[in-house]
Amino acid sequence: MTEQPNSQRGLDPTIEKLKILMPYWISHNNEHIRDNEKWLRRIEDKGLKKVACELEEAVKILKEANRHIELANKEIGEYSGSKQGDKLEAETMQKASKEVKQAEQIMSFELGQIGVIRTPYTDNAPYQPVEEDEGDFRIVVEPQYTEGLYELAGFHYLYVIYYIHRVKREQSTIVSPPWTGGVKVGVFASRSPVRPNCIGLSIVRIKRIVNNEILTSGLDVFDGTPVLDIKPYIKDLDAKSDANYGWLEKLDDHEHLLLHIKGVPHDY
Repeated sequence: MTEQPNSQRGLDPTIEKLKILMPYWISHNNEHIRDNEKWLRRIEDKGLKKVACELEEAVKILKEANRHIELANKEIGEYSGSKQGDKLEAETMQKASKEVKQAEQIMSFELGQIGVIRTPYTDNAPYQPVEEDEGDFRIVVEPQYTEGLYELAGFHYLYVIYYIHRVKREQSTIVSPPWTGGVKVGVFASRSPVRPNCIGLSIVRIKRIVNNEILTSGLDVFDGTPVLDIKPYIKDLDAKSDANYGWLEKLDDHEHLLLHIKGVPHDY
């Protein structure tokens, strides 16, 4: 029996998807390799020999992994049929590849760290900022962003947007917030740090600003947390008088629960 060309027998969806994905993987990995090599040069300039050595080994492994993907891509490229089938296949792949790249451009992006948060917390931190908390709380902005703090001291409060970098728990769309006795809600109906994007948001009082450091009231984050952005908290614009407690209001003794969430000391 004569084997039918791809255009007649139908293309294997698994193979066709791999033909689209593997070139993308190779390109994506090459971007990471270039980025790692850039940082490797910076680390070498700082004299961090052991760090540079480990990163150099990582780059070698990435390059070796990419070589194997290239070989696999070459091998799977040999699964083709007639010239007519190949032409149809190439057009389909080109269109699909373009759609994948467009989707990646929309869905994938990078955020840069603009500073670091300094707090007394290394192992445990409160669930929410405690304004009268004791200790040294500072937002240290990278020197190149110091000018961006101009006139910020005129505000009483600010939003701190940061990357929750020490999350180790497995992500889930359903979570059980602490102090709720096992109540389950959607992650977007919670303040859980385990989120699709581990971005945290806190509102803190500005005590004073010295050069590139913002001294604040208590912050609910670990020491060394990367800062992504800072925004002023503006009266009326950010305070909503009709805000409520949502599902928290349905819980028994929710007022007691709120004391725990806020970190307010209490006797019961």
